[in-house]
Amino acid sequence: MRLPDLPGGLITRPTLVWDINASRAGNHASRVSYQTGGMAWWTDYNLTYQDGTDAWVSIVNKSGAGYSDARLKLVAGDVNRVQQPGRVPAAAMARASIEAEAAPGFEEKEFFEYHLYSLGRPVTLPDNSTQQLELFPVARGVPCEKTLVYQGTPGFRGYGGPVTDRNYGQTGNRKVDVFLSFKNGKEQNLGQPLPAGRIRVSKLDTADQMLEFIGEDSLDHTPRNENVLIRMGSAFDVVGERRQVNFSIDSARKTMTEEIEVKVRNQKKEAVTVMVREQLYRWSNWNITSKSQDYRKDDARTVMFPVKLAAGAEGVVRYSVTYTW
Repeated sequence: MRLPDLPGGLITRPTLVWDINASRAGNHASRVSYQTGGMAWWTDYNLTYQDGTDAWVSIVNKSGAGYSDARLKLVAGDVNRVQQPGRVPAAAMARASIEAEAAPGFEEKEFFEYHLYSLGRPVTLPDNSTQQLELFPVARGVPCEKTLVYQGTPGFRGYGGPVTDRNYGQTGNRKVDVFLSFKNGKEQNLGQPLPAGRIRVSKLDTADQMLEFIGEDSLDHTPRNENVLIRMGSAFDVVGERRQVNFSIDSARKTMTEEIEVKVRNQKKEAVTVMVREQLYRWSNWNITSKSQDYRKDDARTVMFPVKLAAGAEGVVRYSVTYTW
């Protein structure tokens, strides 16, 4: 069968057809803007413990096209996107926008309820490529605080009634978590809105002047003058131990009493302070009736006991709590 020509309007390849209603005939300069898929970006923060921090933007282009001498803008924030049915969302933290032309470095400004980072120089993004660009210059002398936290209880999940099971909460966890914290303020040599991303921490080994990786965490979008908390991992030479000493329940009077003992041991060659974090998970109405030392109440379910430990020493926290309902 031979077809001399194709029927009118039949298109054999995916094609974009535009009908333009022009006020006059002739050639017109036009600007076309569209939103493409396959572009993603995220931030990588590199911290050197007792030195400084820098930030890099990783840009992945899998859009099917390359962009030469483009101007790059990054919108940081929780930008809502409607996903098409059956389509896997891109692993983008925000949105990358490409245009044309130039000048050096990223410049940050508020933009709607987000933050816009504009690269002042042209950049070429080939298709199927990943590039890293410096987002901020190195910030040195940022004061930070290291905190050791022991939590031997499970996280509170919420229940419709008191948890009367005697054995609930016996996790056997011995790990003491390590956190670094700092303030994102100008006085701390920072004060920049920090886009969400991965934050890696290294420390200099003075024996050979090599940087060694000591932990990483994910960072949410962080405004100026807010605190940053990084979970580094678990301490090697500091361990905890939690046990239930006594437990009683009076169903008629609707009361329940539990006595807890927590031990933390420091096998390091230096003194440390461990924050013993206790979640009062059995019921919302509680009262600590006796304690071996003072505590800090962080919220309606959480108390913190600071324990100072000399090198090679053991500390004990013991308290009784009564629940009523």
